[in-house]
Amino acid sequence: MSNLKEQFKLNQLPALQTELGIKNTLAMPQLEKVVLNIGVGKNRDNQKFMDLAKDNLTIIAGQKPVVRLARKAISGFKVREGDPVGLTVTLRNIKMYDFLTKLANVTLPRLRDFRGINQDSFDSRGNLTIGIKEQIIFPEITHEKAEIIHGLEVTAVFKNSNPAASQRILETIGFPFKKIDAVNPSTSLGVKEKNG
Repeated sequence: MSNLKEQFKLNQLPALQTELGIKNTLAMPQLEKVVLNIGVGKNRDNQKFMDLAKDNLTIIAGQKPVVRLARKAISGFKVREGDPVGLTVTLRNIKMYDFLTKLANVTLPRLRDFRGINQDSFDSRGNLTIGIKEQIIFPEITHEKAEIIHGLEVTAVFKNSNPAASQRILETIGFPFKKIDAVNPSTSLGVKEKNG
């Protein structure tokens, strides 16, 4: 793929800046990183699951995952300090834009009965989190890699943003969102510029 980050900066960013009414370029909402997580849960002692989940996440993200360890013991979950509890990958720059474009245009449309991303998936700072139940929706996952089905979580992290502004940025990349009722016009695109 060509450098989508540069295309976004040259083509879409100036138009978005005008649309959002932000004069200072540094106050613009920015897509900072994309984080992919797999929680291993009760499978932490299952080496076959761990190896397959690592391989799948490496193939999906194009980058090796880091094993996250428990910081403290939780007896209710039978977790000891230092036990593996998840796998995570952080994507930035070109890899981040390539992954998001592939997710929006190839992966999500493969979901059965997919009608768009729910706008409730944004937090108050404009970060978007999508839960994916099965890794097999990614076209890179072969039948051999789908021997064990597991989910993953994708989080797009923004800076200087709110839900409406983040949604507009993701829409320019190609993300489909569910249409909201015209009765609820409370989705202002304005982003407050920081004072001082």
